[in-house]
Amino acid sequence: MAKGDKPDKPERGTRIPEQGSSPEPSDLEIRRRNLQEKLARYNSAKKPDHEEGESGPPKGMAQAIRLSSEFLAGVVVGVILGLGIDQLAGTSPWGLIIFLFLGFSAGVLNILRSVGAVAPSQIGKNGASRQDEGPNKPE
Repeated sequence: MAKGDKPDKPERGTRIPEQGSSPEPSDLEIRRRNLQEKLARYNSAKKPDHEEGESGPPKGMAQAIRLSSEFLAGVVVGVILGLGIDQLAGTSPWGLIIFLFLGFSAGVLNILRSVGAVAPSQIGKNGASRQDEGPNKPE
């Protein structure tokens, strides 16, 4: 029984079928139609994760691949930048180590932004703002 619903009790004056007797066919038809309507409303309100006929991986798998690729991209970019700095400056292995850690932290930050645990970056949203511009601009 759903929360808040009254228990199914027959109204006064209605005939309750006796044990062993079968209900009327019209009663069964009405109940079947009511059940079909309720199921149709329930199914239309419920959104499936994976549509029939839709090709491709399910939603969870797609998100896992996206998150892992964002993390790997940050680490790979950090390694490439670190190796480049080491080649130019001759500071092997320090550039690699520093930029590997920076790439790792950038990858983790990308994952947290994708999941929604951290607010997206506001850099460049409205352009750079200067203190001498805007509504309080001195004249």
